[in-house]
This record gives sequence, structure tokens and C-alpha cells, in this order.
Amino acid sequence: MSTTVTRPAMTFDERYRAIDSRDARFDGQFVTAVRSTGIYCRPSCPARTPKPSNVTFYRTSAAAHEAGYRACKRCLPEAAPGSPEWNLRGDIAGRAMRLIADGVVEREGVPGLAARLGYSSRHLTRLLTAELGAGPLALARAQRAHTARMLLVGTDLSASEVAFSAGFASVRQFNDTVREVFGMPPLELRARRRAGGPAAVTPGEIDLALPHRGPLDAAGVFAWMRARAIPGIETASDTCFARTLRLPGGPAWFELRVDEAGRVRLRARLTHLGDLATLVARARRLFDLDADPLAIDEALARHPQLAPLVSGVPGIRVPGAADPHEMLVRAMVGQQITVAAARTALTALADALGEPVAGFDGAVRLFPTMAAIAERGHEVLRGPAARIRAVTGAAAALADGSLALTTGDDGAEQRAALLAMPGIGPWTADYVRMRVLGDPDITLPGDVAVRAGAAAAGIPSDPAGFTAWAARVAPWRSYLTAHLWRAAPVRAPRRVRSSGDPASARSDTGDSTRSVHGSQELRTHAMTKETP
Repeated sequence: MSTTVTRPAMTFDERYRAIDSRDARFDGQFVTAVRSTGIYCRPSCPARTPKPSNVTFYRTSAAAHEAGYRACKRCLPEAAPGSPEWNLRGDIAGRAMRLIADGVVEREGVPGLAARLGYSSRHLTRLLTAELGAGPLALARAQRAHTARMLLVGTDLSASEVAFSAGFASVRQFNDTVREVFGMPPLELRARRRAGGPAAVTPGEIDLALPHRGPLDAAGVFAWMRARAIPGIETASDTCFARTLRLPGGPAWFELRVDEAGRVRLRARLTHLGDLATLVARARRLFDLDADPLAIDEALARHPQLAPLVSGVPGIRVPGAADPHEMLVRAMVGQQITVAAARTALTALADALGEPVAGFDGAVRLFPTMAAIAERGHEVLRGPAARIRAVTGAAAALADGSLALTTGDDGAEQRAALLAMPGIGPWTADYVRMRVLGDPDITLPGDVAVRAGAAAAGIPSDPAGFTAWAARVAPWRSYLTAHLWRAAPVRAPRRVRSSGDPASARSDTGDSTRSVHGSQELRTHAMTKETP
């Protein structure tokens, strides 16, 4: 479960101290606009610190654009990691920012974004302008400018390819926006990239560096992905992860790896270049790259029971979801069975119902559509009849739109909608919120591995005692959960009978009676023991 917790906004003096010390931890969390120069910078900009009387702080670069400022040519604030605030916040601003990053404004316009959030376009514009200093069009425009800068600096794509990949309607609009935001034309911006330029890539591929805040527990994320990789759709090793993905413009493929310099690199192939910004946003969410690990580690390490866990695994991440609908199906299929068994079941489902694709480095199919699972899932899935009906019923609801599941959902409303579905109980609903919304403050008191990890760490392990203890680490309880998955002692897998009545699809087969997901080949990574 989770409670909505919002960290208090930084004061002017706190922000000024951050820029005076050039503290890179705050890059991406706010920008500094300087009235005497007309530019805005990231907090770590190496330029001389301006006088306080000349400074205005903005939460977003879009707000600085709207106020008439240009991006600093020296520190390039658009190259900073994304703000962790949008995952922490469950309000309209946070939900809107997640949807804008996913490309909703590009695909559906402001009316589509407003409809998803339950407001009129005019009222949503007023809300975002009051809260963030810019309306949805300006925020989407800043997103396009960020994508364009990333492509100009990180690839050798032509200007027209960059323009349409970034979501601009025309090359002229692209040229005008880049010149206005960065104070220079696109080719000059490209000329300022670091010596050596982008790495050589296969024609048709895009290779980019994805900014993030360190430290990053890359080994843990890759191990998580490797344990759950579905053959034909996903491939994973100790150092990289790749998969296919269905995007609005057609099938895509991407690979994430960490290079020798510690940078997270994205290699991608897309059917439609305009899907690139959406793909980047989903890849970032999948690896939790917008997290603020120093703040999280500092908060958790204040507690003696957690300090050894944090020092042992600094920069732990909570993996997100590349596709929310797929995530729900994977969670439901994995109820009460080991990770290995869940992977076997999902592989069979994908082999039978997945859409074939070609040209994606050995990946040969996409995850099945919800319509295909709803129609034919019962032919492929094995296990309790109640669970199969629950999975196909959820897929049917997702396919016909009667169940909405997106990164921009209100957390409480999403949980209530999931709990209303047959076969979904508190564990599944909260686990899906953790993965789909990126909610950093989820705790799973009925999770067997969490309770085992809590006992090993000296934390109360009964559900009520654990819930009460975990409240002290809000708003970072999802990261507490990740550490406790790691800390849980490894034990041999055992078969657990379904807790639900086979005759009733209403039972939730995914809560406190879940088995420990400790398949023999995954003993090196305790996070694999519990969750699908």
C-alpha cells in the first residue's frame, strides 16, 4: 500500500546554496534563470554564480522558456536527468508530466491529455501554468527540444530525421524551436558535442546516452531483467537488456547497456522515428533512471536496520514497466508460482499468440495484444481455472477500454479499479502501481520475501508490525521493498497451492500466500525470489 507523500518544495535559499556549490544532485530538479544574461542553467553549471537578486528558480525548463530565457550553451540544462519529482507526485502535475513524456500530447493533443486527466483543456492549462509555470503545449515543446538536442549531439541523423524523430511537424518548426531554446541553429548545436562524436552504429539504428544520477545498481537491474526475460521478445545478460515493444507507430526494438564510462546507453530501431521520445521515456522508466539515489540512500541509511543494506547495494533501483498492459498480465500469470515457472508460462503465451517481427537482432515477436489474450489465452495458459479466467478477463477489459491502465493514472483510482477486477487483490494492485506508475512509496506487507527480508534485517515481519515500521521511511518505501527482496535469505523453492477457490474467479491468488520465487538458477539475486 501507499500514501501520497510530497516532499516540501525547496526554499530559495536552499536552491541558491545548491547552485553556489554546483551540486549536480539537483540537476534536472530545477533550473536557474539569470535576469542579467537572459539564460537559464542547471544547478551544477560551472559558470560564475550569479547574484541572488538576479536569480529566479523554475521547476521546469518549459517555464523558463515561457519567461523568455534561453538554455545555457555551457551547461546545456536539457541534458540533465529527468526530475524524480514526477514519480513522487501523484497530483495532476505529476501525472501530466508522465503522460507528456510518453508522447500523449504529440499523439492526442492537449484535448487528449486533458481527457485522460479528467479536465477540460482550458482548466488543465490553467492548473499546469499555476503549478509549473507552463501549460501542456509549452511542456511538450520543451520535451521535443530535449529530444532534438539529444539526437543532434548523440547521432549523425540528418536535420530532417532529427526534426521528425523529436516530434516536430516540420523542419522549419524544428529550426525555429532549437534556435529559440538554445540560442543557436541546430548545426551549431551539433558542432558543440564532445570530441569523438557519436559511436558508429548500424544503419537504421539510433545510439544515445541516457543521463542518470549515480550511483546506479546496474548489475541488480540486469539480473532482475535476466530472470524474467521472455525468449523471442527479450534477451538479457549480466551487462545488457534488449526487447521488442509495440509503439503507436509500429514495432520497435531497444537495448540498454552500461558503457566503460558508466553511461547508460540506448540502442534502438524503430518503425516510425516519431516514436523515439516515447521509447526513451519508457526505457528510462524501465531502469528507473530519473531516481535520486543519493537522497533515497541517505533517507534509508538513517535507520540502523537498513544502513548495512544500503551500503551493500548503493543506488538500488525499482524496475518499471515498458508496457502497462503487459505488466498486469505478467503479474497475474506469475501469481503463486516461481519466476522460472512464470517465465515458462509467459513464453508459451508469447510463442502461441505473439505477433511475429523481423530485423530486431534475434527478437522474433512482440508480446501478445490484450485482444489476443482475451480471445485465446484460455487455450494456452495452464493452472487454476479461476486464474486463467481472471487473466483473460483483465485482458478483455484492457482491450475494450473498460479498464484503463497508464503511467498517468491517479494512484488511488488505479488501485480501486484493479481491486474491482476478479482475481486481483491488494498485492497485485500495489505491485502493478509500483511498476507502472513508478510510485516510490509502495510497501507490500503480505509479500513473503519482503517479510523474510524484514526478519533478516531485524525489522518486524508480521504485516501489521511491518506496515507500522515502514511508515518511517516514507516516501521511499518502494526502495525499502527492493532492499528487503535482496536481503531475504535464499531457500529452496516449494510448490504452493492456490489460496483461492478454483470455482471462483474472485479469489486473489497473488497476496500473502505467494510462494518465494527462488528458482535454483537465480540464487545470486534475492530480488528474483518473490515477484513476477
